[in-house]
Amino acid sequence: MSSQIPQSRTIRTQLLIAMRDGAYSNCERLPRESVLAEKMGISRTQLRDILASLEREGFITRRHGVGTIINRHVLRVQTRMDIELEFLDMINQSGHKAAVAFVRVSDGEADEKIAEQLHLPVGAPIIRISRLCTADGKPAIYCEDIVEKALAKGKYTIKDFKLPIFHFLRQFCGIIPYMDLTNVRPAAADPALAEIFSIPIGTPLLNMDEVDFDIDGKPVFCSNEYFIDGIFNLTVMRKKL
Repeated sequence: MSSQIPQSRTIRTQLLIAMRDGAYSNCERLPRESVLAEKMGISRTQLRDILASLEREGFITRRHGVGTIINRHVLRVQTRMDIELEFLDMINQSGHKAAVAFVRVSDGEADEKIAEQLHLPVGAPIIRISRLCTADGKPAIYCEDIVEKALAKGKYTIKDFKLPIFHFLRQFCGIIPYMDLTNVRPAAADPALAEIFSIPIGTPLLNMDEVDFDIDGKPVFCSNEYFIDGIFNLTVMRKKL
């Protein structure tokens, strides 16, 4: 399966950049749909889909008779917890230089927790991908992704895990995650995490325990993520229904 980024996502990113720093950075509203679609070289149907996603995430508000309003207070937010970003992008958007310190891959067996999350029998073969991302050379995010080994097809190497996990899932498992459910809670660094982050045991961390599902509602991988304090200012946007 191709790992190329869909055109709509690329154009969506271009439009966000244009609203933040580009052609529309000093505008209260976006141009009319017909004008904007022509400028971006896409159909009005494609544009409406992109605008709908931006409105769901609060970046714009579309009002009949008024137009498409740019919500600058939302655009100014550095890091959104309600919008999933790849780790390196999250670090860069927080004003730091992002890098990957290490990626480690190992085979294992599903314990009771993983078996329950992924709907597997206890002991089922799994692939565990551990990744440490740094901000300005300092440990910032540690993540362990778990994938059922039976889903992975073809010959993959450690290089295939250097990219975010979603690339591996698309290329070698034929999976495109549709949504996730994530438990967010405080955690204290145990000896293993203290060594990874080079911090004292007991240092507060933010833990995100995530299960991703495909469009049919089947769990396809799970992830345990740890964020160190002092780097991210995480914001959640909630619309009032």
